[in-house]
Amino acid sequence: MLAHTDHWRGRLVETAVGTTAGQHTSGRPGPGGGTAPGRAGTAPWHWALTVAGCAAVVAAALAAAPATGTPGPARPTPKALPAAVAPDPAAAELPLDCGPFPVKIAISFAADLGDGRPGTVVAAHCAAENGTPPDAVYLLGPGPAGGRPVVLATLLSERENLTVGRLALRSDGAVTGHAQGYSGDDVPRFEPDISLDLTWTRKGGGWDRSQTAAPLSRT
Repeated sequence: MLAHTDHWRGRLVETAVGTTAGQHTSGRPGPGGGTAPGRAGTAPWHWALTVAGCAAVVAAALAAAPATGTPGPARPTPKALPAAVAPDPAAAELPLDCGPFPVKIAISFAADLGDGRPGTVVAAHCAAENGTPPDAVYLLGPGPAGGRPVVLATLLSERENLTVGRLALRSDGAVTGHAQGYSGDDVPRFEPDISLDLTWTRKGGGWDRSQTAAPLSRT
């Protein structure tokens, strides 16, 4: 009886693995002249094993595939904005130490830089009576409850002794600019000898600046 049971189990495995769904083999004579079950017989357990195998394959595929949910909202596209809907640089308290001189706005533009909020990029300097005062560049955001605009970032410090001649928004949300300056105190203020193209790109919670030398422009 034990040998018979082992033989039946071997046939069970052989039938489940070695046959296909569409195959049918008629019975063949057995050792006693009877008919033995064919390899692809119609025993109910054959279909049960096939269904279970398919279910296992599907389950494995679902487990391997990453779960995907509803796509989140797309990041806002950087774009220029009307000055009326952005922070007014004239109303902001810029961190320039000008002493008795007023602060002068040299260049500014309003934009959504890709975060969905109105902002203003501004270059400003002290309105000194003589010389060429250096510029600082700031990013302004709306103040609390519609109050005075706040400085979100200092993109260029006046201590770098550069005069900004251009600021612009790039299509990817970066801020670009051009500035000129002086390599030393003995360089005449009317003849700068440093010329730079500047690019500010958002990096994490701040801004990263890169610069390249540019041809000098004489005025």
